Amino acid sequence: MALRCSCRRPWSAWPRTRPSFAKSTPSLRRQFSTQEMTPQICVVGSGPAGFYTAQHVLKHHAKAHVDIYERQPVPFGLVRFGVAPDHPEVKNVINTFTQTARSPRCAFWGNVAVGRDVTVAELREAYHAVVLSYGAEDHQTLGVQGEQLPGVLSARAFVGWYNGLPENQALAPDLSCDTAVILGQGNVALDVARILLTPVEHLERTDITKAALETLRQSQVKTVWIVGRRGPLQVAFTIKELREMIQLPGTRPLLDPADFLGLQDRIKEVPRPRKRLAELLLRTATGQPGQAEADRRARAPRAWGLRFFRSPQQVLPSPDGQRAAGVRLAVTRLEGTGEAARAVPTGDMEDLPCGLVLSSLGYRSRPIDPSVPFDPKLGIIPNTEGRVVDAPGLYCSGWVKRGPTGVIATTMTDSFLTGQTLLQDLQAGLLPSGPRSGYVAIQALLDSRGVWPVSFSDWEKLDAEEVSRGQSVGKPREKLVDPQEMLRLLGH
Repeated sequence: MALRCSCRRPWSAWPRTRPSFAKSTPSLRRQFSTQEMTPQICVVGSGPAGFYTAQHVLKHHAKAHVDIYERQPVPFGLVRFGVAPDHPEVKNVINTFTQTARSPRCAFWGNVAVGRDVTVAELREAYHAVVLSYGAEDHQTLGVQGEQLPGVLSARAFVGWYNGLPENQALAPDLSCDTAVILGQGNVALDVARILLTPVEHLERTDITKAALETLRQSQVKTVWIVGRRGPLQVAFTIKELREMIQLPGTRPLLDPADFLGLQDRIKEVPRPRKRLAELLLRTATGQPGQAEADRRARAPRAWGLRFFRSPQQVLPSPDGQRAAGVRLAVTRLEGTGEAARAVPTGDMEDLPCGLVLSSLGYRSRPIDPSVPFDPKLGIIPNTEGRVVDAPGLYCSGWVKRGPTGVIATTMTDSFLTGQTLLQDLQAGLLPSGPRSGYVAIQALLDSRGVWPVSFSDWEKLDAEEVSRGQSVGKPREKLVDPQEMLRLLGH
C-alpha cells in the first residue's frame, strides 16, 4: 500500500500508448542483440515496480537475464496484499506478471529477505546491475499522545490483516465498539471504511482471509468517521471509491452541509477530475435524494461520514486508561487554495468518541541495507532518474524511488523509465563488462545460510492449493497466511 494503494483501474482501462522513451528502444535492441555477454540483472521486490522493471529489461534486451528476489514466499506485493478483496478486477495485472515470471530469461526467488539473508553488496558483486523495487513497508505515524493505546491501529496493518500479509496475522482487531475513526482521507481510508461496513455476505465471495471474515462477522461497528485536516477540495481519494461508499448497501452518508459553503463557486476553477469529485460530494451533502434512495438510507443500519477541517491532537484513553476511547481533534481552517492549501489550527478543540482508531496518513519506505543511501525525511532512496546516488550499477524504481503515491499505471511508467536508464548505462559501458555469475553465486550463499528460496513453479503449486481451498467454500481462493505452512506444503 500514500500503499496510498489507489491502484484501482483494471488493466483494460489503462492507457495503451507507450511512454515517449520507447522511441529510442529499437536501436538499443539491435545493438544489444549482437552482444555475446548475458547481462545478469537483479530486481529486489516482486510488486508492480519490480515486475514492470523486469518486463522492460527483458523486452528490450534480447539476452538479459533477470532474477527477482522477494521477502515473502509469494509474489505480487501490493497487488496481493494491498488491493481490496472486493476489487478483483485490479488484480488482473497478475496475469501479465505471470507471463514475465515464466520467461526462460526470468526467475523468481521468494522467501529471500535482502538485507538479512543476503546483502545488497553481495548482490552487486554477483550481478551487473541491481534494482531496488521493494516498495513502502511501513506507515506514517500520528505522532500524538495515546497513539500506543490498544485500539489504535495503522490502516496499513489492517489492510495487511484482511489481505493475508503474514506479518499482520496476529493483529486481532477488536471490533466490539460502535464507532471507528479513520484518520486520513485517501483511497486506503475509504477501502478500510468500506471493508468495516460491507455486509459480510458480500465479502464471503471474495479472497478476504478466513480469519478476517469471521472477525467482521462478529463486528459491532455501526458508524465510521473518516477525518481529514483539510477540506472537500483537498481529499486524496478518487471518485470511484467515493461512489462505492455512497452506494454501499446497508449504509448512509453523514456529511455536514456547512463544510461545503461556497464550494460551488470555488470548484469552477479546479481541474476536471477534482471538479467532478467535488460536485459529487456537494450533491451528496446538500442535495435531496430521490424517494427510493431516501427510503434506502432511512433503513440503513450503518453509517459513514466525512469530517473535514480536523487534525488529531491526542488519542483519548478509556477511564481505566487501558484502551482508546476517542480522539481529540483540533479544528482547522485553510490558508491558501487548491492543492497547496495548508491547514492551520483555529484554537478550538473537539472530542470524537470511538473505540477503534485507524491511522491512514500514508505509507513509508524503510532503509533496506546499511550500504544503500536512504533519505529518512522523504522516505526514499536518493536517486537521479532511478540511478542511486553515488552507487554505480545500483538503481531503484516504484515507491522507494519516488515516494508512496500514484496508481499501478504510474508505477508502470516509472519502472519502465528506470529500466530504460539501466539499459542506456549498459549500452554506454557504465556497468561491469565481464561475466557475472548471478544466481549461482547467491544460491551458494543462501544454501550456506540455511535459506530455502521459493521458485515461481513452487508459487504455482501454492496458488493451486489456494484456489482449491477457495472453491470448496465458494471463494476465488483461500489465501495461505503462514509462511511455515507454505514451506511445508512445498516439502521443506
